Amino acid sequence: MTDSLTCRNKFLLKHFLLISFSFFVFSASYSQYYLRGEVKDENNNSLANAKILLHSTNYLYYPDTSGVFEILINNPFDTVTISADGFKPLSTPLEAGQYQYIVLNLLYTKPGNNKYCASITKNFQPAILKPVDGSKPANVFMENSFVEAAKFPETNFGINPDKISYNNMQRYVDLGSVVPPDALRIEELLNYFNLDYKEPPVDSNFSFTSYLSSCPWNEKNQLLFLHANARKNDFDKIPPTNLVFLVDASGSMDLPNRMPLVKSALRFLINNLREKDTVSIVSYGKANLLVLPPTPGSFKKQILKAIEQIKPAGSLPGDVAIKNAYTLAENQFIKEGNNRIVFLTDGNFDFGQSTKEETEKMIMMHKRWGIYLSCIGVGMGNEKDEKLQVLAERGNGNMAYVDDEKNAEKALMREFAQVVYAVADSVWFNIQLDSSLVQSYRLIGFENKINSFSDSINNSIAAGDIGSGNSINAMIEITATPDSVRKTLMGASIGNVCLHYKLPEDTAGKFSSYELTGKISKFSSLPAPYRFASSIAWCGGLIKGSAFINPSSWSDAVSLANNSYNSKDVLQKEFMALLERAKKIYKK
Repeated sequence: MTDSLTCRNKFLLKHFLLISFSFFVFSASYSQYYLRGEVKDENNNSLANAKILLHSTNYLYYPDTSGVFEILINNPFDTVTISADGFKPLSTPLEAGQYQYIVLNLLYTKPGNNKYCASITKNFQPAILKPVDGSKPANVFMENSFVEAAKFPETNFGINPDKISYNNMQRYVDLGSVVPPDALRIEELLNYFNLDYKEPPVDSNFSFTSYLSSCPWNEKNQLLFLHANARKNDFDKIPPTNLVFLVDASGSMDLPNRMPLVKSALRFLINNLREKDTVSIVSYGKANLLVLPPTPGSFKKQILKAIEQIKPAGSLPGDVAIKNAYTLAENQFIKEGNNRIVFLTDGNFDFGQSTKEETEKMIMMHKRWGIYLSCIGVGMGNEKDEKLQVLAERGNGNMAYVDDEKNAEKALMREFAQVVYAVADSVWFNIQLDSSLVQSYRLIGFENKINSFSDSINNSIAAGDIGSGNSINAMIEITATPDSVRKTLMGASIGNVCLHYKLPEDTAGKFSSYELTGKISKFSSLPAPYRFASSIAWCGGLIKGSAFINPSSWSDAVSLANNSYNSKDVLQKEFMALLERAKKIYKK
């Protein structure tokens, strides 16, 4: 009996040791470690919008609002790639058990205060003329001047799909008044018309064309046309959409050209919803309300009924409502879908207990998670509301302006895909010119505020998104070198352009590179859309009082528009009538 127990005890002990050893091996194989740390910029500001790619699993992680991260890993070491908009990506090995202090460097900069600019000429610091009294109007836009290509051959500018400059111009001219220069941006005016759209090749996200011709307002110079087209999304094949409408229902919206216009705009947008789409509505004014819980797009009657129930009253700040909208968007988040908040307001809102910077930070953080923000301004008077434009830029969306039902239909029905569905985001151009062919050049439009130049070497490009079927135009006025004609006749290129972008929901930056034609085309032989585009830039320069355009050339500019516009295009036809009225005002 004793021998039997002894054998049994030995057997149990053997199995216990075997199990213990196996558990030890198993535990050692699956030990858990943590990578901990924080991500900041060079000025010690937290980067809540950073993305952390863990190489061992290819999983993507995000820090919290303070830039702090904690990642569970299976090994004591791993490698990560950390990136954020406007910053240089950083790949680095990390060790568990050590708190990591990670600093990202700005794309174009050395340490300093970061500002977002519409355009940046690399290493160029413009001379800023101060008024006689010594003051500096910091919020005034400064026209891009000519720069020497030999010293500064490289320039960058961001794509911004906003088109509200046309509406600003229309309102002032209809009142018989001149247009304040800062209420109009030439690049917005150009891209209002979606000129000369051509579908890119099947395997490409973009197509690109450039022309070089004489400059119509200065025949001694040349005009370089840059034209990019984004592919059109197949509406039926577009992934499901999670839309949250954030409606300003405060007392200031209780005007005929505000709340009724919001409801009209929403009706147009609802017409485009599909069964697989989801829509929610949040409002604020007298109270913060969930007007419509997440509802399938096929339930149009219920959605329209909810819209009609919105009544303007009260004056609550917008910060809580914005947070509620993002919470809804998070709860209904569609992976690999389109998640977007559409904010409709007259712009008369404040940030409540949250600071402007905190709200912008929250918007940028959600952008990195794949929730974008578009802003629709309604009945905002005669000034472009910069608050909304900044919010849209931070949310990787765009801004549209609606002041009547016709504009509402254009912005939210005919251009619905462009407003809501991005083909690419974080889009910007880098241009490098050959100084043996180009003596000096100036970018037309894409102006920056004077205070942006206080430390322009430290600035970043305000890159935007391009919607489905968008056509983007830009122009550069060029003074050629004496030797340029001979070289261009030999087929030389005057430089190259690189289009940088990211695909929605993609962490990796992409780019497409194109040569810039050096062949000089006769201006009269250019395709009509490009001649019309130059007339738009010409008239825009006259309205803004450009230092590079003869102020008495209104008749020539309008004559060029008359000879090149498409009479079958309703928008271009309306613009011609607008130009004739503007000419009468300015010739006085």
